[in-house]
Amino acid sequence: MLVPVFTLKLNHRINPRMVTVGKYDGTHPCLTAATQAGKVFIHNPHTRSQRFVSNNLLQSGLDSDTSLLNINQSVSCLTAGVLNPRLGHDTLLVGTQTNLLAYDVYNNSDVFYKEVADGANAIVLGQLGEIPTPLAIIGGNCTLQGFDQDGNDLFWTVTGDNVQSLALCDFDGDGKKELLAGSEDFDIRVFKEDEIMAEISETETITALCHMHGSRFGYALANGTVGVYDRATRYWRIKSKNHAISIHAFDLNSDGVCELITGWSNGKIDARSDRTGEVIFKDNFTSSVAGIVEEDYRMDGQSQLICCSVEGEVRGYLPADREMRGNLMDTNAEQDLIRELSQRKQNLLLELRNYEENSKVALNALGGEGDGQIGIIPANTQLQTSLSVNVDTANQSPHVELSISTSNDTIIRAVLIFAEGIFDGESHVVHPSAHNLSGQIFVPITPPKDIPVDLHIKAYVGYRNSMQFHVFELTRQLPRFSMYARQTPGPASEPQSYVTFTVSDRVQRVVMWMNQNFLVPEDIECPSMPLDICFTSLRDGGQLRIKMNASGEVTIRTEDIDLAGELIQSMASFLAIEDLQVEAGFPAYFEELRQILVQVDDYHSVHQKLTAEMADHSNLVRSLMVRAEDARLMGDMKSMKKGYMELFDLNRDLINGYKIRCNNHTELLTCLRAVNQAIQRAGRLRVGKPKTQVISACRDAIKNNNISALFKIMRAGSTLS
Repeated sequence: MLVPVFTLKLNHRINPRMVTVGKYDGTHPCLTAATQAGKVFIHNPHTRSQRFVSNNLLQSGLDSDTSLLNINQSVSCLTAGVLNPRLGHDTLLVGTQTNLLAYDVYNNSDVFYKEVADGANAIVLGQLGEIPTPLAIIGGNCTLQGFDQDGNDLFWTVTGDNVQSLALCDFDGDGKKELLAGSEDFDIRVFKEDEIMAEISETETITALCHMHGSRFGYALANGTVGVYDRATRYWRIKSKNHAISIHAFDLNSDGVCELITGWSNGKIDARSDRTGEVIFKDNFTSSVAGIVEEDYRMDGQSQLICCSVEGEVRGYLPADREMRGNLMDTNAEQDLIRELSQRKQNLLLELRNYEENSKVALNALGGEGDGQIGIIPANTQLQTSLSVNVDTANQSPHVELSISTSNDTIIRAVLIFAEGIFDGESHVVHPSAHNLSGQIFVPITPPKDIPVDLHIKAYVGYRNSMQFHVFELTRQLPRFSMYARQTPGPASEPQSYVTFTVSDRVQRVVMWMNQNFLVPEDIECPSMPLDICFTSLRDGGQLRIKMNASGEVTIRTEDIDLAGELIQSMASFLAIEDLQVEAGFPAYFEELRQILVQVDDYHSVHQKLTAEMADHSNLVRSLMVRAEDARLMGDMKSMKKGYMELFDLNRDLINGYKIRCNNHTELLTCLRAVNQAIQRAGRLRVGKPKTQVISACRDAIKNNNISALFKIMRAGSTLS
């Protein structure tokens, strides 16, 4: 049984997911965490005689081993590591919703203090791609930014939604680190510097990511799911009713391969095999886990797994030695395993008894009368499935319809469907009443996003009077653009917005892509040029028209810029196009973006005006305070009362002004998010280098406040930048 080698009780509550370890003098590891009071505490038990000397920023805590760093803002993320290799010691990085602080703890000085308009929700420190210096990379309001040791912004790109987790991992095995970013739109994006090389869709917000080894990484979702990917292939996942607060890779059983260590909201810690997800160790705190880190905290030459709870309890675990390698679980866990095996034994015995009873019934049955009762069905019974688009439905909105039927007179008693991202809880059960049993069941499906989904189907098949049923299992894939019904091109006005690009492939390849990615009743045949195919969205009734002429020019007409981007990315992947330049025109969307940019300027002006007013009021507060105190010392109670009344009114104005600033800042963040998403959408209309160039050129245009250039770049690409 594995037990902690040390336990600490710190006098500070710890914010979840805000725990790190740093060697701020280059030698001694210090546990560092954010507290709920806008402070960061640094636990340093190794050099008690060499306390961090403090001025106004770093103050001694109640514990003799602990020092406090006043941030005076709510901390949203923190980490520590080597930012400047020449210093020879680690730098502490603290992110808030408005700023990023790089702090030299040993010298008690700021390395840099940068304003980040998009906030810092997550942070990671390390080497990215071929960028020569380590970067502090923060994820915020749809953006990723990387700062070097001098605070220079060396890396910037946009994502589809607010970033919640970051990790560095050699995803493609080229020896250089790629950036993994998990966001609120349920996607894990892999950036090779500022170019997206892979996107993995999940079923909830990605709350944590950690590199394990090679191209393998662990992830955690907001719905209690944890799992492991190797590149874009998922090895395993499990789901809990509790939330995974922190994940970390650590070789706890000394087998040479890291396990996935997970800290849960109910205080449980477990270690799972990276290959199977099997639990090999677990322990419990009395409160929620706050963070998990790794360091040689005892300075005896061996790293420990350090787990912290939100109440400030800290436990350190050593990897198992050779004798204990197969016995990491405590006796309670072994008893749980025995109970689980006993339950499985009982289930198997019950199943065996059912088989024996069925045999007796089969021997006594006359003719075929007993066949239905014992669940015997014809040997050639097959389960057939089909997918179709259902547009004309009186009681339901348009949807994709899954038809499940048997090949004879048997009936379907129940159907279970497992699919990611379609059903609540990822599963759906259809259980007709006894009066409505038949050999065919229709299941309406409405995918919320345009992604291919595997439908894992289990159907119970038998006869009406059957007591037991045969289980048929099969998998059917839902095409990526299944929520679009094919229409005959008509005189109706086509969408004004469009994208145009040229491909070198034949029209037959484009038609093959359509047949694979759209749900059409009959395969689209390759017509004589030009190709002209129309679809209608089942979600909002929007029109989609895809044309291609003899010279290879493809035109996609739709008012949905996100759909246009998805179509281009899908087609480029199918046709193996590495670089694709696109001309785009979305008049309505561009006008909406123009209005948002005007609002951003207005909010910036209001922010500057409110900041100036607050500064003036602060100076007036100081003056009124001095005058009121002078009056009190001179015994002039009337003047003192008047001074404090004025001070009270001024304080009320300051509070009201602060509320206005908060509302203004919230609206500004909303607008900035829309601008960042617009840049990301403009990038998704291109592939490869043109995509990277468009994102970079759009950012430069916004920095220079060149709005006309911004829209030219979005329309024609970076050739005009």
